[in-house]
Amino acid sequence: MKSTALTGGALLSSSFTIEAMANSSGNKKLKLALVGCGGRGTGAAVQALRADNDVELVAVADAFSDRIESSLRAISEELDGERIVKVKEKSRYVGFNSYQKAIDKADVVILTTPPGFRPLHFKYAIENDKHVFMEKPVATDSAGVRQVLESAKLASKKNLNVVVGLQRRYQNSYNSTLDFINNGDIGKIISGQVYWNSAGVWVNKRISGQTEMEYQMRNWYYFNWLCGDHILEQHIHNIDVANWFIGEYPKSAAGMGGREVRNGIDHGEIFDHHYVEFNYPGGAVVSSQCRHQPGTKFDVREAFQGTKANIKISGDYSKIDGHDGKNIYVHDSSNDKSPYQIEHDRLFESIRNGEVINDAEYGAKSTLTAIMGRMATYTGKEITWEQALNSNQILVPDNLNWNSTPPTLPDQNGRYKIPKPGITQIS
Repeated sequence: MKSTALTGGALLSSSFTIEAMANSSGNKKLKLALVGCGGRGTGAAVQALRADNDVELVAVADAFSDRIESSLRAISEELDGERIVKVKEKSRYVGFNSYQKAIDKADVVILTTPPGFRPLHFKYAIENDKHVFMEKPVATDSAGVRQVLESAKLASKKNLNVVVGLQRRYQNSYNSTLDFINNGDIGKIISGQVYWNSAGVWVNKRISGQTEMEYQMRNWYYFNWLCGDHILEQHIHNIDVANWFIGEYPKSAAGMGGREVRNGIDHGEIFDHHYVEFNYPGGAVVSSQCRHQPGTKFDVREAFQGTKANIKISGDYSKIDGHDGKNIYVHDSSNDKSPYQIEHDRLFESIRNGEVINDAEYGAKSTLTAIMGRMATYTGKEITWEQALNSNQILVPDNLNWNSTPPTLPDQNGRYKIPKPGITQIS
């Protein structure tokens, strides 16, 4: 069976070049910066500090000072008794451009802001020779994906490590299942179903006197320039598994979606449900479902049908059955480590050993897959991979500050323009 290091998307060098060895950090103290101090960033910082005993959090950055303070409190509380975390006041940076100052202080950076900012932050980190952990998705539009792909190439040239938070790639149940796929036990995967159906996420009510920019930044999940819709921000996990297991990226997507339940003025401009069929070059067809509708069935999982056997998988659970009904494999998760922790363990091991992990390319291409799905549901048209990759649509403005006007604005009734299939166009 293949090692989880290899099947988890970690591209580990079997023989190190002089450049890679020069990139090895050996036993030196590694300086860590956190850019984006929400819940996921806070968790990632804890995991990074637990991954290596000689890592120090030296700088943090966020658009909001209150997020920085709450994050540092949470990190300290979680690590109480393990280590002391002290970030100097002068190294706590606030604002849209605060990421630069934090990244400049570090050897390793965590990028966990709303994903609309990820291409810019990743580009800066790589250009300045930093190792990176960045959350998915890695962009909200095609222009951002193209930028991440360019930065990924530069990271490879510089032998920089990049781990993307598609943590199923680091989860034992998924890697063990992939071994059976690679060994031919499943046969050719011909179809699949992937799901992220849930009640949805938080809403932060508009506060009197709040600017439109601050409101949208506080409610980033509901605006496409910041989030990209939940088919991208959440459902990318399941879509990425389909790409990974099939070993290809889809050639086209067609589907439908809309707003039926989460359709108030607090829900921005995104849909509350999507259904997409992804068609792959080798003939596989994957049905994709996601929804944000309270009171409905929670369903987050993947299933695949091969010419020899079928797969059912969700989190730590994985089961493979042959077409004769006989069980081939059931994963035993009793000794499994959290994949969220494994991602950081692998990252710091790779840095220490002069090895190279670069997840950025598949992170970008699975991001594009989900964007292609969003384009299909918003327009009601079939969207090809080439159309999605080469789209001229730019959602994220340049040179943002607190006085900037967001790219989408409410009407006189406080409502935002919603995509309409058959009318909405994607250039």
